[in-house]
Amino acid sequence: MRRVESRARECERLRLHRDLHDDLGPALAGIRLRLDAVSARLGGQPEIRRLVADAATETARTMTEIRRVVDGLPPPDLVEAGLPGALRRLGARLDGAAATVPDGAAATVVVDVPDELPGVSPTAELAVYRIAAEALTNVLRHSGARAVGIELTATAAELVLEVLDDGSGRPPAGWWGHGTGLHSMRQRAEAAGGSCVVLLWPDGRSGTLVRAVLPRGAV
Repeated sequence: MRRVESRARECERLRLHRDLHDDLGPALAGIRLRLDAVSARLGGQPEIRRLVADAATETARTMTEIRRVVDGLPPPDLVEAGLPGALRRLGARLDGAAATVPDGAAATVVVDVPDELPGVSPTAELAVYRIAAEALTNVLRHSGARAVGIELTATAAELVLEVLDDGSGRPPAGWWGHGTGLHSMRQRAEAAGGSCVVLLWPDGRSGTLVRAVLPRGAV
């Protein structure tokens, strides 16, 4: 039975490789080439050129990230900097991103994590990072938040991740309960033996709180 399951997983991985190579990879490469072409024509507009160049760089990073996901490898930031450093890098990449508000104001992202987290399993690290990335991306995309915080605390047994925002409150139904965002975060938390919920502020303040609790030694 295990051999059959292992074979099925390998077949699925090969299928994803083919899809990445034949469809998604060329599509992302084409987007990056178009962004590079636009950037080259914006010599007199340095600020816009910088934004386009940043988008091209992010597209290239996404291509690498997708390949690592398919291969079952952890994100490069997690390998290079550990969980605290990876979360700081994540926040830095999205700090100042355009929020979904009428004036297109930039959102401020603040990361508060321990300097070191010894004894945390790779499974727990990966789950925390993926949940934080999903939550932060969706907050900036859907909530209109001006300020977002990523907080990670640890006890001897657990990791508690909180992503807080001052956005418009409950996200659209497609993200809140029927789309991939919350479902994906819940799945990742449960696969690591933990839980993930999205809460409205109880005191009437605008905004939401994504809270994930994971065992520190998840396997």
